[in-house]
Amino acid sequence: MSTRTREQNVRKLTELIAAHARGGSRALAGRIRVSRADGTSVPEHSITEPMLVILAQGSSRLLLDGHIHELVAGRFLLTGTNLSLMSQVVRASPQAPFLDVTFKLDSHAIAALLLELPATRTAGAVGRRSLSVAVGDADVRLLDAVVRMLQLLEHPDDIPVLAPLVEREILWRLLRGPHGDLVRQIGLVDRDVGHLNQAIQWIRTNYAAPMRIEDLARLAGMSTASFHRHFRVITTMSPLQFQKRIRLQEARALLVAGHGGDIARVAHLVGYGSPSQFSREYRRLFGAPPGQDAARFRVAADSYGEGA
Repeated sequence: MSTRTREQNVRKLTELIAAHARGGSRALAGRIRVSRADGTSVPEHSITEPMLVILAQGSSRLLLDGHIHELVAGRFLLTGTNLSLMSQVVRASPQAPFLDVTFKLDSHAIAALLLELPATRTAGAVGRRSLSVAVGDADVRLLDAVVRMLQLLEHPDDIPVLAPLVEREILWRLLRGPHGDLVRQIGLVDRDVGHLNQAIQWIRTNYAAPMRIEDLARLAGMSTASFHRHFRVITTMSPLQFQKRIRLQEARALLVAGHGGDIARVAHLVGYGSPSQFSREYRRLFGAPPGQDAARFRVAADSYGEGA
């Protein structure tokens, strides 16, 4: 299909999201959510789930694992596990609002599709290095399927029968695309890890609390050794490193939001007993002391918004 067809799909996606996202973010049929913003935003911190986000209009700035990504119309964010994300809408107005659509990725559906892949495409398994995030251009076939999914919202009686078929197509396009390893990992996690996500959910919700590996392993239904091994495969980190990463990302969000004058209080809020240890680990992760890094991030965000 031509570039023109891709642009037409992006325009159609814009029209459909605008029609269904009046007044902000809205959950629709199944695992679909459409979002609208009529103006720019301050950086916001969140923890992602396995999901596909496609931007139809406007632009946003994403901070993932220390890397800054720009999401513009026709580009996507794909995440395969729980990730700490800082995002900011940097281009939006009432006349040209920020519009995107989010699909939560169903691990059960992906696991079933793995059986349909050619043998050479199923070599990746739990022992391989884990993937977690991708940002790129949505190809025309993926956009076409997403447009058809949103068009079903205009025909509610068709949704129970046709939505699962279109969802299967979307997942297939992702599996067969350049980031298929990331999507395949979600299905393998469902098959091989079971309840590990319950432990991940506990950590991300209780990141400031003391953590006992034995309790988390019990929650996941695993031995301590098996829990450590599977946790590292899925998150690319140990449980302690994962908790530390979430603590520091949350601290960064608090500092950027205006708490930069009280580093010790922020350290305490995210679970650190020692402000000096907090500052050391913050600098090791982000490359600058807490106050300096937050100020730098705010200046970069302001400059980016002015140039957008």
